[in-house]
Amino acid sequence: MNERTERAAAGWQARLLELRANKIFETVVISIIVLSALMVGAKTYDEVSRFDSALNILDWAVTLFFLFEITIRIMAERRFIDFFKSGWNIFDFVIVVASLMPVDQSQTVLLARLLRVFRVLRLVSMVPELRLLMNAFLKALPRMTYVALFMFIIFYIYGAIGSFIFQDINPFYWENISIAMLTLFRVATFESWTAIMYETMAVYPMSWLYYVSFIFISAFIFLNMMIGIVLEVMQKESAAFDAEHDQGEAGDIKHIRDQVDSVEKQLGELKSLLRERKQ
Repeated sequence: MNERTERAAAGWQARLLELRANKIFETVVISIIVLSALMVGAKTYDEVSRFDSALNILDWAVTLFFLFEITIRIMAERRFIDFFKSGWNIFDFVIVVASLMPVDQSQTVLLARLLRVFRVLRLVSMVPELRLLMNAFLKALPRMTYVALFMFIIFYIYGAIGSFIFQDINPFYWENISIAMLTLFRVATFESWTAIMYETMAVYPMSWLYYVSFIFISAFIFLNMMIGIVLEVMQKESAAFDAEHDQGEAGDIKHIRDQVDSVEKQLGELKSLLRERKQ
């Protein structure tokens, strides 16, 4: 009886695993996620308020489908705890469970709607390429934080200098260091920065050096540093992804290494056999 039960459980588990890996099933899940995002966006228009009851029914249908999909993924694992060994699985589980919060209660309607917005992020966990981008972004954040800290120091220095020199010209832009830093952020984004520069050049003709040097440091150097960090991490993540899935140059290199390791193992066994015969 136990053997039959184990065989039946193994058969169902294999079927669920096959269903989870099915491309059609993944496409359906992605389509439902997109539909969920469109529903959240539609509710922001007053014109669709007359369809609220239909949208609420459709929202619960989507929630039940997500619950069904996450249940399949959990049951496809050999052990329940294995599902939660992946951070992406935990993320999906939290999003689905949070979506069970009812929308029709006035006290939790805002929170429930906000949680449904985050269901769009499930696209990241479903699409491998998006997971690659997200992993690269998360791994690049620590290094980008140091660049951002260095940028803040430069903004602070230039903001203090601008507040000291240009405060009397236009307090709206240079009244204190915090307002001056906001003005410099506007300059760094090239938002009508020439108007600010020409205003100060009317009093200090050489003040263009202040703006040009700041733009060169902030917009060119720091921006390129950020891009360089992201590209480096993206290259490493892409190589790791290719090696994991045996694709591209990284996959070929991994295959060659495996063959070399196999040959070295065989040579080691032959050497041990020759030594035994000699003895």
